[in-house]
Amino acid sequence: MRDRVEAEFAKAPTGARFGLVVGDGAGREIVSIRPDERFIPASNTKIVTTAAAWWTMPDAITAPDTSGGAAVRVEGKDVILTGRGDARLSSAADCVTNCLGQLANAIAAGIRRVRNITGDATLFPDERWSSGMSWNNIPSRYGTANSALTLDDNELAATVTPGKPGEAPKVEHLGYVKIDNRVVTVAGGKTDIDFDRLPFDRTIRFTGTIAADATPQTIRFGIDDPAHYAAWRLAAMLRERGVKVSGTITSRYRTLDPATDDPAKRAAPPPRPPAPVWLAALTPPPLAEDVHTINKVSQNLHTELLLRRTGLVEGTGSVADGQKRVAALFAAAGVPRTAFDFSDGSGMSTYNRIAPRGMVTLLDWIARQPWGAAWRETLPVGGVDGTLSRRFKGTALEGRIFAKTGTINATNALAGYMIGKSGKLLTFAAYANDVPGDASGTPMIDAALVAVAEAN
Repeated sequence: MRDRVEAEFAKAPTGARFGLVVGDGAGREIVSIRPDERFIPASNTKIVTTAAAWWTMPDAITAPDTSGGAAVRVEGKDVILTGRGDARLSSAADCVTNCLGQLANAIAAGIRRVRNITGDATLFPDERWSSGMSWNNIPSRYGTANSALTLDDNELAATVTPGKPGEAPKVEHLGYVKIDNRVVTVAGGKTDIDFDRLPFDRTIRFTGTIAADATPQTIRFGIDDPAHYAAWRLAAMLRERGVKVSGTITSRYRTLDPATDDPAKRAAPPPRPPAPVWLAALTPPPLAEDVHTINKVSQNLHTELLLRRTGLVEGTGSVADGQKRVAALFAAAGVPRTAFDFSDGSGMSTYNRIAPRGMVTLLDWIARQPWGAAWRETLPVGGVDGTLSRRFKGTALEGRIFAKTGTINATNALAGYMIGKSGKLLTFAAYANDVPGDASGTPMIDAALVAVAEAN
């Protein structure tokens, strides 16, 4: 079996490094290749974060999220919109639950004039981007800033509609940012639109081309000051409801303080501030719903906020507090400390490391927990849904592999569970690092897993 798997890995470009462990769920390893070498896991990290959250806060996972929804209060003539860690607040016109519009309605029901509107994101310390994330991801929706006050996934969208050949296309957007439109409409050409901006700059530069006969293109990009954006949207909604807003729109963050936000340096548990009196507060659906979103589509922002909320249970909601719970999870699973290191919750950090054997040990432990089966249902299914919807179709693993994907520069990962030919549930973790150029280790990983499943 090892020879067959090695033959698949050998098809990768020279320089790629593979690690794989497949276990039978009872402690026996069927295949073991570089089991204790450490690999960058990319979005495999979401396995660790979501499992740590489920283990740490089982009630918040399965019951309505009474403590996480956004809330508003009024101080004199000022409105304070406060984020409490939930990632699902929406300003969409068709929003039904967990809607910013509900908070705007509550304000407009009794108030016709307000002064300043502040977006308050002080629940967590200000760590908008985790250590080890590439700076070039910051403008993208995948690298948008993390904040206790989050709206619309902290993403903005612009629609680009082609004009006449040689002219700039039309760009429609909410107006929160300025668009520097350098795109050209071309006849008979291809559509290739790119965008960029500097950190904390609200000017987005669009470049490239759009075909004259192309359908309108939707471009999504990240927000660096999510609390300000949420306050700005609330102000617009209040004006739509006839409320006069006469003051300024601001945001509020809490500076990271190592003395209180780092559990290794903290002398005592952090004090809990008294609960404010809210004019209105939202109650989002159970966090299990969000874990489903996180793992199925690999949602980075939601995972980062889940890590911080996990760290809020015994700390201040810092990344370090979240990682303390992650380390406790691995210890409970019997994974040696040398098998892992994590710097974020989503896997965007290139500082993260995991050994295949350590991940398999964790997955076996998860399967034995009372919540393990429910957690496994949040993973993508091969050939069926999520980030595995197009993989394993027509193979022995179609509909029989449940796993989390992972892809960043030079890295491919897949870990989870699969059903072998015999019907036995197998646990696996597969990693490809140092993959050269624009190549991918995914085809080799998939072929190796199919070979193992067919033989077991």
